[in-house]
Amino acid sequence: MRLTTKGRFAVTAMIDLALRQSNGPVTLAAISQRQQISLSYLEQLFGKLRRHELVESTRGPGGGYTLGRKAAEITVADIIVSVDEPIDATQCGGKENCLGDGSRCMTHELWAQLNAKMVDFLDSVSLQSLVNEQIAKGVVVESVPMIKRAISSAPVVKPIRVNAPNSVFALGGVALSK
Repeated sequence: MRLTTKGRFAVTAMIDLALRQSNGPVTLAAISQRQQISLSYLEQLFGKLRRHELVESTRGPGGGYTLGRKAAEITVADIIVSVDEPIDATQCGGKENCLGDGSRCMTHELWAQLNAKMVDFLDSVSLQSLVNEQIAKGVVVESVPMIKRAISSAPVVKPIRVNAPNSVFALGGVALSK
């Protein structure tokens, strides 16, 4: 099985989200900063997670992402599959055409059984159990105060209007008219 950064980052971001969503929607920028994952990469991953209804998005000020289901109902397998990460150790991608001539390689059954074990294992690990592990390790979840919008007490200053030519051509026109 090749678990690429796509699957690793998706699981990491989902743990971060699950840890912090009790304070309201979590922004991808905040996850990006905490986990050192590119914001544009997170946007791609969360688009896929949203299409698979693992997360929900809230737009506008104070917006961000929340889990689409309870953390206990989301498995690592759900996350990895939703971001198009194949869970397959066979050479043929499970198509049983390992040798290219329609036949299977001698180890096909071994890798197919490993695939089944990996899927079973990843399906047995819930997002909630990963969150609980992080809390047990002492991960501190900062409480985010509600952002209050400041109303400026400074008066609005109107721009000074200058009655002068605004181009070389207008300046030439003024010079010729005198």
